[in-house]
Amino acid sequence: MARWDQILSLPVQSPPTLEFSSAELVWSKVEGWRDNIDRVSLIPFARVDDFVRGESANKECPTRFHVEARRRRPAESTYKPKVDGILEYILYWCSFGPDDHRKGGVVRPSRTTYVPKKKPSGRPNTKRGCTCHFIVKRLIAEPSVALIIYNQDKHVDKKGLPCHGPQDKKSAGTRAMYAPYISEDLRLRVLSLLYVGVSVETIMQRHNESVERQGGPCNRDDLLTHRYVRRQERSIRRSSYELDTDDAVSINMWVESHQNQVFFYENFSDSDPFVLGIQTEWQLQQLIRFGNHGLLASDSKFGTNKLKYPIRSLVVFNSDNKAIPVAWIITPRFASGDTLRWMRALYNRVHMKDPKWKLAGFIVDDPSADILAIREVFQCSVLICFWRVRHAWHKNLIKKCSELETWAVIAKRLGQAVQRICKGDGTADLFEEFMEDFVDAAEFLDYFKAIWYPRLGLWTSALRTLPLASQEMCSSMEYYHNQLKLRLLNEKEKSVYQRADWLVDKLGTTVHSYFWLDEYSAKDDFARYWKDEWMSGLTAWQKSLQIPDSDVLIEGDYSKVVDQEDRHKVHVVRNPASEYALCDCNWAKMGNLCEHILKSIKCLRDKGSITPSVSMFQYMQALVDMLHCPPHDSLIRDHALSLAVWVQTQLNAQLGPGSGQSKRQALQLTTATPGMVRASNRTHTLVNVENDLTELQHPSSATGNLSGGKIDRVATENGTRTDIGSAVEHPSVEMQTSPVSISACATQLFSLDGITSANVFAENGDVMIDEELDTTKNIPSTDASLQI
Repeated sequence: MARWDQILSLPVQSPPTLEFSSAELVWSKVEGWRDNIDRVSLIPFARVDDFVRGESANKECPTRFHVEARRRRPAESTYKPKVDGILEYILYWCSFGPDDHRKGGVVRPSRTTYVPKKKPSGRPNTKRGCTCHFIVKRLIAEPSVALIIYNQDKHVDKKGLPCHGPQDKKSAGTRAMYAPYISEDLRLRVLSLLYVGVSVETIMQRHNESVERQGGPCNRDDLLTHRYVRRQERSIRRSSYELDTDDAVSINMWVESHQNQVFFYENFSDSDPFVLGIQTEWQLQQLIRFGNHGLLASDSKFGTNKLKYPIRSLVVFNSDNKAIPVAWIITPRFASGDTLRWMRALYNRVHMKDPKWKLAGFIVDDPSADILAIREVFQCSVLICFWRVRHAWHKNLIKKCSELETWAVIAKRLGQAVQRICKGDGTADLFEEFMEDFVDAAEFLDYFKAIWYPRLGLWTSALRTLPLASQEMCSSMEYYHNQLKLRLLNEKEKSVYQRADWLVDKLGTTVHSYFWLDEYSAKDDFARYWKDEWMSGLTAWQKSLQIPDSDVLIEGDYSKVVDQEDRHKVHVVRNPASEYALCDCNWAKMGNLCEHILKSIKCLRDKGSITPSVSMFQYMQALVDMLHCPPHDSLIRDHALSLAVWVQTQLNAQLGPGSGQSKRQALQLTTATPGMVRASNRTHTLVNVENDLTELQHPSSATGNLSGGKIDRVATENGTRTDIGSAVEHPSVEMQTSPVSISACATQLFSLDGITSANVFAENGDVMIDEELDTTKNIPSTDASLQI
């Protein structure tokens, strides 16, 4: 009993990396069987596969571990809880053992029937008597914990000599020099290329060319064979999504055979609807990588009119701010509101891999989304994205109005109404006035009244209380939505859209493969085989940054932008001062936000002809609200201004010296001892910021550089100076302060146009945000504590 007391008192270790090996764990020695000393460690049972992969990726001796033996207690069996009772026992052994098929080697009695083959296509060369193995036990006392017993950790045979890998001289020139199987990355690459239609011969040709360029094979992946790729292609060709004629039975069979890709599943019941959450291992890695201190966005209503069950996509944004799907949730049309259970399951899955993972913000595109559930699970700010509504208005405006001038006037009026609501000085009555003023556009008004009028109250409330996501985020979401449409809804037989088993199969195979290849660095090697579905380029926002200012001519209510592919073509943008502008390019005619509109807006802002974006306005408003927080001599105001300076340094670093804003207002920062803002100058500062906010509300007085010089002036007049490096270590980061200061600023920081919000905020460390305090319109003046 003393042995088990010692084992159960050990800490459960979970390294923050996606995979980890024995070298990253602290091992303890306890008394084992027959007076032996066992080398043991405790890890979460859900991370056993991560340990196996990490241990297999040993650079000094690459290998693969296989399950040599397994015993599992049946779930329905009754058992007496015992401290040393075992729910599951797994023996992992190096794939180069335990048998030894070398000349003179020992083969276990049960394997004496083995006959060497003429061709080394099987595993005869891999069985070299390696004794490296470890045992995993799942205990009744702690079912969530795995006990690892790792006594034989050297890759040697029974004689104690190296038997494979670089240290074994006899394996030189054979496959025993490398791991016995190809890596997971190469396996995914081969499968993805096959799913998108690349032939076996093309895959092998490109692979062999890359091996030749590097001077020959240097790892197991370089030994990829034509036979292996052909076998995978045959398996894909012979597979079928229809596992049973009954769709519900087929889904159950798919879930049972793809447990590693399902993070949540509930079948139909009397009280709960059908819900299926799909997430592959690669998607989980992307969520951990780009979601930590980053943004997670929801595309909530894909396929509502075509699919049997619509799809909700959760996406993160990579270093180029392009959307990557990290989970798909499939549920019937009548499934509503309560998303708490599958969100909790997703959050727990991520935290099992990385306990320190923290989401900075969640973007919703539906005002009826369960905001309370999001805040409860992810403990982060919630923003709203208006791209879906703007897209629908724009597309139907073009379809239902025949006159160009009418298009422009209606779009401008709708844009002004949305902006006023977001700034807090408008209500749903603005749309009532809009419908009264445009009675002549009868067809569009009929559509507007039927589809959007019943939802205006909900949207108005959401826009007034939630921060608005930036145009860059909207552009990324539009691009992802179109990618998913091209890659999923391209079947010749439309009847398959009414089967859920087809949907989950295609998402997990073909669609997943396209998005995996989007992140594959060598995808251009297969450019000649791309189809329309392999649409992977720049978003409209990224394209707008590549258009030089000299290619934009602004004339009153119009702007002309030269096409970057055909220099003889010029696109005309009406109402260029707003994202509700109309452009004559094909992308905009589909209802999307094109690069010509975004470039026109940027040029006008750089010239100071229009006010900064709604996101910047909300950020300045949040800053003013923080400065108004009582008491007058509060540290809240100090921290607010210190954070504003830090935000500005990050903006300058992101935008660079070439932007129009930073050209006129360069921040003069010196490396000095960071301190708190002096109270004697606070009143003057408050007046300045309020004046800046007034300028934001009036285009005639807008200078276009409020994201730079105004905040700089606020900080400089208060004697606060810092640099990027010292801002991270600012004393205010260690203090206890109100959630107002960080919640409002951080929420608006995510919305600022033209910056990678995830990168900026990640440097500020973990932030705990009160779920009631991430709105910018009604910021309470509480002194609830917050630790940064």
